[in-house]
Amino acid sequence: MDSAQANALRTLLETQEVAALGTLHDGEPFVSMVPFALLPRGRGFVMHVSHLASHTRDMLASPNVSLLVVAQPSPEVPAQALARVTVQGEARSLPQDDPDYADAKRVYLERFPQSAQMFTFSDFSLFVVAPRTVRFIGGFAQAASATGETLAAILSPES
Repeated sequence: MDSAQANALRTLLETQEVAALGTLHDGEPFVSMVPFALLPRGRGFVMHVSHLASHTRDMLASPNVSLLVVAQPSPEVPAQALARVTVQGEARSLPQDDPDYADAKRVYLERFPQSAQMFTFSDFSLFVVAPRTVRFIGGFAQAASATGETLAAILSPES
C-alpha cells in the first residue's frame, strides 16, 4: 500500500462512523449496521452493542467477522468508485476489567457522546474487532491489501 492509499484509508476510517458488520447467523451470512470507533494505535475497531441484537450473539458464537466501511456518496463519484475498506478480523467482548476497556470506552464516547447513557444499560457491552486482513479500494484501479499490523501502523500517530 503506497502512502497516498494509506492516507486515503486513514481519512476514510477517521471520517466515517458506521460500518456494515458481517457475522455468521445460524451458519448463514448476516449483515448489520454498527457505529464504530478506533482504538489508539490502530489496535482495533470498537463497537458498543446490545446482547439483544443478533449480531452480538453471532460474535459470541463465532468471532470471525468482517467490517465494511464506505465513503459518503457524492454526485461527482460513481457508486462503483467510492472509497471503501473491508476488514476481516476477530471480535471479542471487552469486560470492564479488560486492560483495553478504558481506552475503548473513552474513544467510543469521544466519537459518540450521545451514547453515554447506553453504558448504564445492562444489556450493552463493548466489543473490539482485531483486524487480520484489510482490502482497501480507493477508487477505480486503486486496490491494495494489507495485514492488521500494516493497518495499525497506518493508523498510528507516528505514521
